[in-house]
Amino acid sequence: MTDDAGLTQMALGEDYADIRDGVRKVCADFPLVYWREKDEIAEYPHEFVDAMTQAGYLGALIPEEYGGAGLPVRAGSVILEEIHAAGCSAAACHAQMYIMGTLLRHGSDAQKQAYLPGIASGEIRLQAFGVTEPTTGTDTTQLKTRAVRQGDHYLVSGQKVWTSRARQSDLMLLLARTTPVDEVAKRTDGLSTIIVDLREAVGNGLEIQPIPTMINHSTNQVFFDNLKVPVANLIGEEGKGFRYILDGMNAERVLVASEAIGDGRWFTEKAVAYANEREVFGGPIGANQGIQFPIAKAYAQVQAAELMVRKAAALFDAGQPCGAEANMAKMLASEAVWEAAEACMQTYGGFAFAKEYDIERKWRECRIFKTAPISTNLILAFVAQHVLGMPRSY
Repeated sequence: MTDDAGLTQMALGEDYADIRDGVRKVCADFPLVYWREKDEIAEYPHEFVDAMTQAGYLGALIPEEYGGAGLPVRAGSVILEEIHAAGCSAAACHAQMYIMGTLLRHGSDAQKQAYLPGIASGEIRLQAFGVTEPTTGTDTTQLKTRAVRQGDHYLVSGQKVWTSRARQSDLMLLLARTTPVDEVAKRTDGLSTIIVDLREAVGNGLEIQPIPTMINHSTNQVFFDNLKVPVANLIGEEGKGFRYILDGMNAERVLVASEAIGDGRWFTEKAVAYANEREVFGGPIGANQGIQFPIAKAYAQVQAAELMVRKAAALFDAGQPCGAEANMAKMLASEAVWEAAEACMQTYGGFAFAKEYDIERKWRECRIFKTAPISTNLILAFVAQHVLGMPRSY
């Protein structure tokens, strides 16, 4: 929100109280044992995703004209924070919030009418993001997947990796090179964003292979072999896809950072409760500064990171530049939640490794925030170059 003086404002305290209460009620039907069982067999939490969809939370950021709630990114931030604060995981469905932003802001009217109402209602799932490749990682401009135009369609060939939820998604947002890198003026040119209908593509030039990982994120590698995709599925202008993808990444950073904040709250609550009730050497272990201080420090870090998340969301919703704030919010939140997780693990001692307490599962899950959707080192490089004016380091 922007006031009369043109200053961006952000709310403090428990904003969107009705949404927080509603999310908590949905999450109450999915206790820790539900997530523990899903983790044990690496199964996608269909029931949870369906419940969140039916409650309208996954369509929260889609405009009302397309069947959504038309809420700002801050509301989405609150939804994801509360999911994680309840001990649940939004990884199975959070991409539906930020991937659709590229379609919403840069898609044609026909594309928006064709897909957004179905995404809002849950009839269509747009949860797969085909960007990262095995040989290029976060060096996105060097990706090798090609989309060659032939008449009214593209032929797509290449490989993507870490494409989560591809087997549970109807559509994929794909970034592919339509002009060879040696034929463009800037390496960010010549990349295009294309909607791939996975319902038609699988078995017809597209293959999905699951990747077993330490956390239950339903991730995969995807192979394209002359997959035919209609040119009508191109979002915006050909060759401008990198800019469209970047446009949605600020929202992604804010939303993922909010999940880390929620996890930080969960770890802190668990650690405090256990420290107060566990007695060793004649008293509660929470009376010992060796237990108290790490928990208190992590709590302070989570509180500070949460303010940066709010700032980034406020700037995004006001239409202001927020790249630095969104990236710093993600970095600070990832570091804060890791400190909270470590403090909780140490507080529980040996019991932290017992699966029945869920600490080890959440500890494994929160580690990803320091790596994805962008690593801490790349965020630091961004801040050094684009905020502090230092020389490019890569």
